[in-house]
Amino acid sequence: MDNRRLTLLIVFIGSVYLLIDAWQKYKYPPAPQTASTSVPGASAATPNAPSGRAPDTPVAEEGAPLAPEIDVIRVKTDLYVVGISSQGGDIVELTLNDYKAATPRKLFGPAERKNEAFTLFGAKHGYYAQSGLIGDQLPNHKTRFRIVEGKTELEPGADTLQLRLEAPAVDGVQTSKTLTFTRGSYLITVNHEIENGGSKEVTAHAYYQLQRDSLSPDGESGMASTFTGPALYTAEGKYQKIDFKDIGKGKAKFAEKANDGWIGMVQHYFASAWIPEENLPRTFYVRNLQQNAGPDRDALIVSAGVIVPMPTVAPGQKVSQDVSLFAGPQLHNILNRIAKPSSEGGLGAAGLPLVVDYGWLTIVAAPIFWCLEFINKMVGNWGWSIIILTIFIKLLFFPLSAAGYKSMAKMRGLAPRMTALKERFGDDKQRLNMEMLNLYKTEKINPFGGCLPIVIQIPVFIALYWALLGAVEMRGAPWLLWIRDLSEADPYYVLPILMVVTMFIQTKLNPTPPDPTQAKVMLLMPFVFGAMFFFFPSGLVLYWVVSNILSILQQWQITRMFEGGASVGKAANL
Repeated sequence: MDNRRLTLLIVFIGSVYLLIDAWQKYKYPPAPQTASTSVPGASAATPNAPSGRAPDTPVAEEGAPLAPEIDVIRVKTDLYVVGISSQGGDIVELTLNDYKAATPRKLFGPAERKNEAFTLFGAKHGYYAQSGLIGDQLPNHKTRFRIVEGKTELEPGADTLQLRLEAPAVDGVQTSKTLTFTRGSYLITVNHEIENGGSKEVTAHAYYQLQRDSLSPDGESGMASTFTGPALYTAEGKYQKIDFKDIGKGKAKFAEKANDGWIGMVQHYFASAWIPEENLPRTFYVRNLQQNAGPDRDALIVSAGVIVPMPTVAPGQKVSQDVSLFAGPQLHNILNRIAKPSSEGGLGAAGLPLVVDYGWLTIVAAPIFWCLEFINKMVGNWGWSIIILTIFIKLLFFPLSAAGYKSMAKMRGLAPRMTALKERFGDDKQRLNMEMLNLYKTEKINPFGGCLPIVIQIPVFIALYWALLGAVEMRGAPWLLWIRDLSEADPYYVLPILMVVTMFIQTKLNPTPPDPTQAKVMLLMPFVFGAMFFFFPSGLVLYWVVSNILSILQQWQITRMFEGGASVGKAANL
């Protein structure tokens, strides 16, 4: 079996696995979590933790229905509409103005475009950004707050908007929470302030957590999906993704204590993250809030958060603390800017760009996307950018591809002589193998000569696949004619059909396997791939189609040149 068939057979086996996995997810989907308009609450953590010991993690309850008097205040900025609950002063809604909601796929034709903005936080997935204080009679995210001051809409010409909420004073201790929104920014600053009007010192910690169920976002496909769940980053532990199943089983492992880092919630195209100030000690935690979730496929409700200490507040003093919340699209330029240290205008959130899920080939996929983004700045269309980048990569690997195609051309030229050997020594496998090796040696052909070039290219093309799959820039980006969104499947299946045709042509250009079973598998493979790619984002399929067309042209030209000028390309008699 030559290297081309071996490589395709491996890919075929992987494709069958993906199809089975997708069928399992379709047949046994997660049990849907009943949507609720309530904002889950949490009981306060153990107050007055002993000195030198981190306080206990706040233990959240499954959820408590909103009292009739609980209000949701909606703040409008240039980028989003935010719903802030008077219970806890938490963010319970967040709708992104520049991104549309996912559209259900139709069997044929373009999906009916919703004119609704995409909602990141909300009751559908129980997705909220919560915060509170840990200490004796200090407010948590079940405490009723009142609005003291602040407008609810960012005015033209204004750069910031602040909303201040106060909790009831207890024993002369007044606490407040102020949310600051900035024009053109997906960062929200949450400030906790403690003013001690009592006679005792106040020792407090602040906690910041994200709550979400374990269901996949709308529009996710089992065959083209990325990671959904909590993630955190520390300088020591690096980027760590925490699987929902591990949390449900109580087996989640991560670096709990650090002096740097952030914790967030990641899904396809979007992310949120709590980012404390640099050089501040912190304790990370994850919790399964639904302890009796049932089988693994049932939805969990999970909170992931961080605890940071606040300065001790002496009587008559006032202290405050800022922690930033990022909530928005996974745009590389924004993530990279936030990741810079504060001395360079960032927040010191190192590792934040890693929320873009490139799988295990991040080191290759990240620079590939950088090239794609550079091309797009010049041409202004992501579809044409994909085509240009694919051409560039094909040219870059042309010498390696040529070696593989030459090997296949030589093998194709030897086909008549191989058939003759099989007819003469078909009953003697050992003699047949010996004669075939002698033929390869005589003609100076290495049957695996093209294997290394192809193996080297595979990681690059897989990385490009993940780069296109994870790019939020493709969401809503049109190419031409019927392709109005490169992140959605081709509505008329034109690109998947072209992919099947081009793969079939490639198969016919390859040497025909002597084994009839292998030959049938090779002919079947384009149709298996085509069935799978019918549901892939059109940007990914466009890449594969262009790559296939270029491969056909390369293979045809090299084979024509070789067979036209080399004697080995002619059939010879033994």
